[in-house]
Amino acid sequence: MDRKKVLIINTGGTIGMVRTENGYAPRQGVLMNELRQIRDLSSPKMPEWDIIEFNPLLDSTNIRYIQWNQIADAIADNYEAYDGFVVLHGTDTLAYSASALSFMLEGLDKPVIFTGSQIPLCEIRSDGNDNLITSMLIAADGIANEVCLYFGNSLLRGNRSMKYSSDGIMAFTSPNFPELARAGIEIEYAPVKRSVSRREGPLRVTKMKDCRLGVIKIFPGIDFDIFAPVVHKNVDGLILETFGKGNIPEYDKALISLLSEACRRGITVVVTTQCPQGTISLGAYEAGSELLRVGAVNGRNMTTEAAVTKLTYLLSKELPPDEICRLMETDLRGEIHF
Repeated sequence: MDRKKVLIINTGGTIGMVRTENGYAPRQGVLMNELRQIRDLSSPKMPEWDIIEFNPLLDSTNIRYIQWNQIADAIADNYEAYDGFVVLHGTDTLAYSASALSFMLEGLDKPVIFTGSQIPLCEIRSDGNDNLITSMLIAADGIANEVCLYFGNSLLRGNRSMKYSSDGIMAFTSPNFPELARAGIEIEYAPVKRSVSRREGPLRVTKMKDCRLGVIKIFPGIDFDIFAPVVHKNVDGLILETFGKGNIPEYDKALISLLSEACRRGITVVVTTQCPQGTISLGAYEAGSELLRVGAVNGRNMTTEAAVTKLTYLLSKELPPDEICRLMETDLRGEIHF
């Protein structure tokens, strides 16, 4: 039987970095040199693999919609030639990119596994070795046919993940959705619902555009006048990180007045919660009921990463504001769990 084929897409990140006088930094060709030294990659039990290396390679703090489009293009251009894809990426914005690609790749029916490492491959005790090898095996299995994030023995739905540790090997979590798989002695896949049903036809890519979004985190004593210029500028959307189930302080109705004006101007306002676990329930408390009245979108239990990238995706499709609001409250890729 023919061996499966996996394409590795190297965007940069810690896994392929080297030490410099200014700290770790990505360098062209370093990752390939490290991969040649990993004996397991030549095992007949591994899938065949090729690699694409972006130029320039980026620290993930510099990733934005341009790179999301580049990743999507690399997958689309090679979609028929490979059984699965592994995207190597820095950890800081990995959950954002995995979320973004989950929306951009419409009709996806193959695994796309994002991974990276906390310790570069060039260092001892690097977690990159297992993260890469296991991601390749998962990509070749053809079971988790969606955009996923693999890290520290755990396979997560990409748009349900978030980074929760800056220095732990178990760097990511999915607080509102179970693991898709756990890698122990064997890779054990969980019987969870697929993120999206397969539609007929080839893979389709919606390119991301340069959208102007604002994220406002509510805190005690917040001065809403500081954020008024953000709302009054030509922004396309706002993500509001509220207390608990969607609660906001009244403070002389300053925020409600601000958000009412935003919604009136066609700006999509999405309400999320600061709590890693749990869901938005607008109207459960008086402190949040006015958000419903002004037309804010219930983000339910979406992560901020998913809300930002989903809103960018919908804005990029140039849909009418009312349709964007409707779809933000609709589960498109398993990003919302009812």
